[in-house]
Amino acid sequence: MKLNTLFKVSTLAAALALVGCGGDINIDTGAEVTNPDNGGGDNTGGNDAELPGETSGSLSLAASEALGTEVQVQVLSGTITSDTTLTNSLDDGTTVMYAIDGPTFVGGDKTNSATLTVEPGTVIFGRQGNDYLVVSRDSQIMAEGTADAPIIMTSSQDVLGEETAPGQWGGFIILGNAPSNKCPSDGSDCALQVEGAEEGAVFGGTDETDNSGVLRYLVVKHGGFEIAPDNELNGITFGGVGSGTTVEYLQVHGNSDDGIEMFGGNVDFKHVVLTGMQDDSIDWDNGYQGRMQFVYVEHDKNGGDANRGIEADNDGSNPAAEPMSNPTIANLTIIGNNFQGENSSEGIYLREGTGAQFYNTVVTGPSEMGECFEVEGNEVSQGHLTDNTIRMENSVFACSNGENFKFGDTDVDLEDWFLNDQANNFISDSVMLSANGQPMNGSPLLGAGQDVSNTVDGSFFESVDFIGAVGGDDDWRQGWAFGFGGGEVTAGGSEAPVAGCPAGTEAITPIDGSTTTCELEGRYTDDLTLTAGNYYALTGAVFIGGDNADSATLTIEPGVTVYGRTGNDYLVISRGSDIDAQGTAEEPITLTSSIDVETGEGMPGQWGGLIVLGNAPSNKCPSDGSDCALQVEGAEEGAVFGGTDTADNSGTLRYVRVMNGGFEIAPDNELNGITFGGVGSGTTVEYLQVHNNSDDGIEMFGGNVNFKYVVLTNMQDDSIDWDNGYQGKLQYVLVRQNPDNSDANRGIEADNDGSNPGAEPMSSPTIANLTIIGNTFSGENASEGIYLREGTQATFYNTIVSGPAGMGECLEVEGNPVSQGHLQDGGISMTNSLMACDNGENFKFGSSDVDLEQWFLGQEGNSVVTAAEALDGIFTVSDAAAADLSGDTFFDNADFVGAVSSDNDWTAGWTVGLE
Repeated sequence: MKLNTLFKVSTLAAALALVGCGGDINIDTGAEVTNPDNGGGDNTGGNDAELPGETSGSLSLAASEALGTEVQVQVLSGTITSDTTLTNSLDDGTTVMYAIDGPTFVGGDKTNSATLTVEPGTVIFGRQGNDYLVVSRDSQIMAEGTADAPIIMTSSQDVLGEETAPGQWGGFIILGNAPSNKCPSDGSDCALQVEGAEEGAVFGGTDETDNSGVLRYLVVKHGGFEIAPDNELNGITFGGVGSGTTVEYLQVHGNSDDGIEMFGGNVDFKHVVLTGMQDDSIDWDNGYQGRMQFVYVEHDKNGGDANRGIEADNDGSNPAAEPMSNPTIANLTIIGNNFQGENSSEGIYLREGTGAQFYNTVVTGPSEMGECFEVEGNEVSQGHLTDNTIRMENSVFACSNGENFKFGDTDVDLEDWFLNDQANNFISDSVMLSANGQPMNGSPLLGAGQDVSNTVDGSFFESVDFIGAVGGDDDWRQGWAFGFGGGEVTAGGSEAPVAGCPAGTEAITPIDGSTTTCELEGRYTDDLTLTAGNYYALTGAVFIGGDNADSATLTIEPGVTVYGRTGNDYLVISRGSDIDAQGTAEEPITLTSSIDVETGEGMPGQWGGLIVLGNAPSNKCPSDGSDCALQVEGAEEGAVFGGTDTADNSGTLRYVRVMNGGFEIAPDNELNGITFGGVGSGTTVEYLQVHNNSDDGIEMFGGNVNFKYVVLTNMQDDSIDWDNGYQGKLQYVLVRQNPDNSDANRGIEADNDGSNPGAEPMSSPTIANLTIIGNTFSGENASEGIYLREGTQATFYNTIVSGPAGMGECLEVEGNPVSQGHLQDGGISMTNSLMACDNGENFKFGSSDVDLEQWFLGQEGNSVVTAAEALDGIFTVSDAAAADLSGDTFFDNADFVGAVSSDNDWTAGWTVGLE
């Protein structure tokens, strides 16, 4: 669990329990409220102005606890029969929110009419499916938010920071006096019962310009409720709403039924966002004839429940009924997902005789999405295709499912109709939408739109030159809509995790436009599993556990990709916590950069790296045995390691690839591919690759961690680095510097301690079956083989160091007395090994140093050969005898020298960059 969500204390639980039992809420769904009263108590919060509804102490307490600020909750119920204003705060700064309790009406039907005014930034919420708000005929709602302070209607779970989901409250209904083809044909009074609401919530009439008020910068989330089949509460239901009503900058998000549904009427819409509906995003019926421009529809980014972007009807029993549904829609974007269920994700379905005029429309979706355009096969609907009652111009279908169009054998061929009978349409393999649905530079949508203000209706439509809801340089959704930087109950965001992302992570815009992408941020103190099928983004320094406190296990499932976006994005496994990352050869786990995921163009230094911290010894720990806490390189203050437990267990890394990372915080303070700080021998590391790192590949600061089957490719600094008492074991280690001869330094750069080369415990690893292949890079740090310095010991078996002419020295031991002494007392040994550098400098040593060539050839089983005699690519071709390693249970008793033999290529299938 992330620490910043730990607000659910016992006080809050008690408050919620009280609310669930009724608390101090006076439910009065039958009352007509003309002068709101709380039964004699003070509902002014200490101010002179009286607030609507009744103050709920229990809900106020719960909201205040959850949001960390003073909140007063007023409960609205029954019928509001006088003009009422919902203010967002008191004079003393206390936030005011409003809870809908049961069906709550503004005005009676054409009687006791009222205007409900909602101030910018106001939050209204419901707690169950039967909590919904109805604006009756002849009443109005004036909900005029701003881009900086949108009005939000949502669920109590959203307000209280609990898990949010569709269907957590009812929704919003507006009823007007505009026509419907269900009204009596003889002109008598019309009163049609609306879906989803209690009896008596009626609509319909003859006034096309009827005015039900203003909705501007309004976000409606997590609603919808099925009363019975075909009787549902939508996000917002518009029943007979007239064109005098203003609706602009409107969002419905995460609704369990339709997003918006228009039953007849003539209401117009502009700047609408419909995201994450579990049924249809737009639905119209029974003679709807309004206009829409700039409408953005996107199905659940996580691939969750969805149906149609548009499902549109005239009348099921009489498809030709008048007035006929025939809206005009310009600048529409529909983005489907891969949901397949009883109702799958689809694009546009026109049926039951509806007409429709589409301009500047784009429909796109992934490979498993259903059909993107379909017109019902009934005679009336098919006839509309031939007489332009259904029209589509300057529009694009770009669905990658192989089914842009669906039509029957006797139906109009929709693809031919779209491309040849209609004007300026095309089909595209890629419309170049960014992850947020906005066209990128070079998108075929830009400049291809029809200027509908000139060609269709200048009284409503704005001048455009692009296709889709959003242009290339003006994203009108930003800052107010949920998912686009706004629409949240608090500035910091109180949204719970979206389905599809593990608890403790948050869904963000999919990095590839479709795959669920979950963000990790901050410190996790509960176990966390990164499940397969998602991408995971690191934001900043992400810690698993505290330092030997609040410990946790990070489990990463096979095939998962984790990425960072900057050098400041890195993952730290703290002391006492562990990582369980067990990929497979077929499904390795990958930690890489966002650029690599997006474009495949990974390069060193595009993100930070992985740091594992443990309780094993370092010779930098206090010599008196007191607690050890050594700050690790590259990470923020407090990332510490060290202790006394040589067998400490930090988890498992198996079939893991870490790529395109590394970052220099400051000189001598870098993020490596993987840093192991005081990691113990209880940790399992095998089948590990670090590739394309801007600093070292792996660096061990003390500790005893062992490695088997390791590939280190294209490091821009050292491939292997150890320091400060590292005493682990390594077998089957392949180091290959970049074949393009770009930046590289040493295959191994190894130290004990610079200030005290004789410090204990002394660095003294044992390495078997190592291959180092250098390149010709010559810069400030040139390509070299092995450099042992600052007092380190090391034991090498079955080692090959190779490189071309132009490579630097292949073996060097620093000239300090401690290091030179190790060559003579066995602290440094190398047997059954080959020096195979074609540079004329297999060995580098000073005039007063041990003669390394003589020393090397005097060790058992060693020889100097050419590169071609040792290796063919990465494979050993030499028949040099291997050392007998049967005395150590960690080591396999390999029958070859070097890391990889051609008859046992353990690198195949899971590594990168070895082609």
